[in-house]
Amino acid sequence: MPLQPHMKMLSTDDHLIEHPRVWQDRLPEKYKEMGPRVVEEPSSSGKPKQVWHYANQRYPSLGLNAVAGKAPEDWGVDPVRFDEMIPGCYDPKARLVDMDLDGVWAQLCFPSLPGFSGTMFLRRGDDGLREACIQAYNDFVLDEWCATDPSRYIPAVILPLWDIEKSVAEVQRTVAKGAKAICFTENPVPRGLPSFHTNHWDRLFAAVQEADTPLVVHFGSSGSAPNTAPEMPMATMITLFGTNSMSATADLLFSPTLHKFPKLKFGLSEGGIGWIPYILERADATWKKHRFYQNINQDVLPSDLFRRHFHGCFIEDDFGLENRDAIGVDLITWESDYPHSDSNWPNSRKLAEEQFKNVPDEDTHKIVELNVRRLYNFY
Repeated sequence: MPLQPHMKMLSTDDHLIEHPRVWQDRLPEKYKEMGPRVVEEPSSSGKPKQVWHYANQRYPSLGLNAVAGKAPEDWGVDPVRFDEMIPGCYDPKARLVDMDLDGVWAQLCFPSLPGFSGTMFLRRGDDGLREACIQAYNDFVLDEWCATDPSRYIPAVILPLWDIEKSVAEVQRTVAKGAKAICFTENPVPRGLPSFHTNHWDRLFAAVQEADTPLVVHFGSSGSAPNTAPEMPMATMITLFGTNSMSATADLLFSPTLHKFPKLKFGLSEGGIGWIPYILERADATWKKHRFYQNINQDVLPSDLFRRHFHGCFIEDDFGLENRDAIGVDLITWESDYPHSDSNWPNSRKLAEEQFKNVPDEDTHKIVELNVRRLYNFY
């Protein structure tokens, strides 16, 4: 059935591009020189490039694939100036206009410069600078970006992952201000952090569970990308990126984390959903045959754990949508991925009409809106 007019589309994965004043307007004076700031540099084209500088390092990735509004043949990995992006990339008021054009009611937006889980601040700069930068970003999200229209932006914040006590304090501070999601890494190990199989994260996970706030783990947040060969084209990596979500799921299902924290929730951001029935079947078969000689839980099927703790999202995933009952309709959300190259902007709702044409109204309404409101306490 077509999407009914009363069904609002809520996206669980989009991206904001931080405007040049995000940190300079919020950092204490003593940190402004070392904090993130945009610098203009000469280029061979004659038009200066704009790049970020932070803690004496240069970050040329200004827009992180912010290509909405451009023809596919003009796409690249990154715009080099803000005036090469449409304003909706970095201006929350302009974003609302673009969302209206796209037929999208609300978005959950991940950071760009800090990385999907804030890991740019993990080791660069002294502790005071890094903590101030995390707080400045979160205050920007809560007080500026999402405050533009709280009914249409789902606030997602980042944490000082190098310090558990400070992370707990930031969860409590930001949730009190209205945060609805916590950006976290799909795998801490490539970032030099302890794994899900240790007790390192217990105090943080307890605080997140108490706040009833999902941890959203965007693929690539580990800093590890699928790599088959030095010569592989980027198309190989893009095609395989969903395997990061598969790996994160399997890792967590066989870790002690979900048994210690029975109400902890994970959102698998931009991972697709078509792989979920297979990985659950495979995990269950592995558990049934091999659990007896391993230090893993002996009582709960991995598929049962998945349905208690995880939800996924998709942009276009016909196979996943057709097999929604094997996944669990209540565990599926939709995403638009604006302003990245996987987005269908400004035709998301139009294309969704085609995607959902054979899906009953009740299931469609859950996937595009109601599941998001329930999972993120976004009412």
